[in-house]
Amino acid sequence: MSRIAERFASLRDQDERALVVFLSAGDPDLETTDALVVAMAEAGADVIEIGIPFSDPTADGPTIQRSSERGLASGASLRRVLEGVRRVRDRIEAPIVLMGYANPFYAMGGRRFASSAAEVGVDGVIVPDLPPEEGASFFEQLQHEGIDDILLAAPTTTRERMKSLAEATRGFLYYVSLTGVTSARSGLAEGIREGVELAREFTELPVCVGFGISTPEHAREVGAYADGVVVGSAIVDRIEAATTPDEAVDSVALYVAEMKAALRS
Repeated sequence: MSRIAERFASLRDQDERALVVFLSAGDPDLETTDALVVAMAEAGADVIEIGIPFSDPTADGPTIQRSSERGLASGASLRRVLEGVRRVRDRIEAPIVLMGYANPFYAMGGRRFASSAAEVGVDGVIVPDLPPEEGASFFEQLQHEGIDDILLAAPTTTRERMKSLAEATRGFLYYVSLTGVTSARSGLAEGIREGVELAREFTELPVCVGFGISTPEHAREVGAYADGVVVGSAIVDRIEAATTPDEAVDSVALYVAEMKAALRS
């Protein structure tokens, strides 16, 4: 059983929902990224999603676009992110997922990346611009190394497409709650419950909801019917607003603890 599967099984036994948290590597620097990953795990995050900075993050809104720019400016790269995973892997129990666009993975080479990621302890990979048909070989290489390929579904996903995505994903299915890019929003989109229920018709894997979730109230509401929530922009906002790395770590840790408390209640 993968580390992701073990975490969700444990949460099910405790009747808890998962908190999946995102940050961009190298924002504001790689040393602080290490500290943030550890602090978020200690604050209660169930899965840590580390973004690979990229010059054209098409699925991301302005907040994460800026964090990606800061990460690139600080020297973050796929290889350096893997080095960072190696540094923190023994310090946390939470699964680590890398989120990145296809170009950096293919530039390294799918087989080389998969073996390197497995060696340092990566548990899952999300590639928002790589459909499963086009990425079949890459995803097979990940699975061969015991790494979950986590696929995304959206409100526009048809019933037939949902079936194929639900059957192909590993670890969990990431349900994008809205048609648009990532950002923290004041209210939730319509129809999220229906999308989660549709996915559940085709898989017993957990379904986690992301995009636009930013408050404990959002988490509590979505946690009533989904297996977990993914929070990214609200975390990156706090990193961006901090005046020092220590302030960023403290602010994010407090926020993660508040969000996790909502998913326990």
